[in-house]
This record gives sequence, structure tokens and C-alpha cells, in this order.
Amino acid sequence: MSFFRKLKEFIVNVSKDERIPSRDKKIILAMVVLIISPIDFIPDWIPFLGQLDDLILLSIVLDYFFRVLDSNILLSHYPWGMKSFAVLRNIARSLNLFVPNWIQKRIWKYIGSPYDN
Repeated sequence: MSFFRKLKEFIVNVSKDERIPSRDKKIILAMVVLIISPIDFIPDWIPFLGQLDDLILLSIVLDYFFRVLDSNILLSHYPWGMKSFAVLRNIARSLNLFVPNWIQKRIWKYIGSPYDN
């Protein structure tokens, strides 16, 4: 199965998961659209700052998947191996520096299990 087919299947399965609040799904979708969209908060032609808004949005999305959301929910849909999951989780933790705590607490409604790390 090709990468893009697996990615599409992953996105569809996550979007149908009832354990994830619909509000969180809508916020993630809006952020992904803003990342892909040519419309930016800061124009891309401004060196470094032009890519900063996309980096922040990507950081927020990855932070949700790899820190906020319970790992077992994400892994139940994740079509690639555990090795790539661990790599992505490490990247998400590194990018977490761009996501202020007040943003994390304000936008997400998901409350995970106290036993999941």
C-alpha cells in the first residue's frame, strides 16, 4: 500500500474515532488546511518569519497527537511501524517548544487517561 493511501486511511480512521472530541477534530482540520493553504498569517516571502506560522501550527497538531491524545488511540489507527511512531513522537516533543502551555490548555477538549504517559 502506498504512503499516501495509508495516510488517507489514517486520517479517515482518526476522523471517525468517537473517543476524540469533534471540536478537537475540527480544530486539527482547520490547522492542517492553514498549513497547506497558500494563505498565511505571516507572508512566506519574509525570511524565517514567513515559515514560522506554519511551524507553530504543525507543532500544535503534532503536540495534540503525541502528547495530548492517548497513545493507544493514535496507535490503534497508525498504519506505519512503531519505529516511525517513536521518531515522530521525538520530533513532536522537540517542536513542543513552539507551543505555549496556555494554547494547549485552551484549545483542546480531550481529557486522556491518567494512566497513559
